[in-house]
Amino acid sequence: MSASVLFDAPGPKARVRNRIYAVVGTLLILGLLAVSVMRLNDKGHLAPEMWDIFNYSGIRQNIADALLATLKAFGLAAVGSLVLGVLLAVARLSDHKPVRWVATGFIEVFRSLPLLITIYAVWVAFLTDYSMWALALGLSIYNGCVQAEVLRAGVNAVPRGQREAAYALGMSKTQVMTSVLLPQAVRAMLPTIISQLVVTLKDTSLGYMILYPELLYSAQLIASNTLVNGQYPYVSVIVVFGVIYIALCLALSALATWIEKRGRRARTGITVAPAEAPGSEAELEAELEAGRATGPADGPGSTKN
Repeated sequence: MSASVLFDAPGPKARVRNRIYAVVGTLLILGLLAVSVMRLNDKGHLAPEMWDIFNYSGIRQNIADALLATLKAFGLAAVGSLVLGVLLAVARLSDHKPVRWVATGFIEVFRSLPLLITIYAVWVAFLTDYSMWALALGLSIYNGCVQAEVLRAGVNAVPRGQREAAYALGMSKTQVMTSVLLPQAVRAMLPTIISQLVVTLKDTSLGYMILYPELLYSAQLIASNTLVNGQYPYVSVIVVFGVIYIALCLALSALATWIEKRGRRARTGITVAPAEAPGSEAELEAELEAGRATGPADGPGSTKN
């Protein structure tokens, strides 16, 4: 039996057993899906009329407005969380103890609080009439604390020799942080940073609790105010809005993959300066004559009047 790095490779009997388990598990999942579809169909949730509501211009406009509102809140929260994350990470890595203690306390407090409480507290205490800003600020605070820990881990993962070499060249701590440590930390932790942005995008659905008209709020509004065949189209609305959320997250993940591949292909290093064209023969002779005229007078054993 051949060995692998993590486990022993399965033998013939184990491979057959694993295939049987895979087939049985797949059949069970397909059976559960079939039972679910049959029950939904018996209750009328899969009737064409339930899906025809999305052909109405008013509902389409409502979905478009909700999508735009979601993207606005996410854009503000993404920028705010990244900026706050950088500031908190730098503060937590500071040599000044009061700055480090304040940053650590801020991060620990808001990472421990449920995000919904933070959003609701910001909305009630400061921004009752501005639900979008309350949602964006609450998301920025919580996700900024998480991004700060991600960046701090990335900075600490940079080899210590690079930091010492930068100090040896006479660079200040600010220059070392902005030019040496942070760029490498961002590149190393980019997948984690993007994953947290995906979480931020999904967390915009908490705006439903502060009456912000994002996707989830629009889904609840459509499902509870549209009566079809004597019942409300919750299933069709959940499916459509779930697909929208999945598409947004996949688009963001694809963007992250593209940025990561582009970063790997980026050219790094020192660019060699182009060679200058050689001078003419007359210029070379003039330089040699000037060297002969000044050379002996400026030599080690010469004296000047």
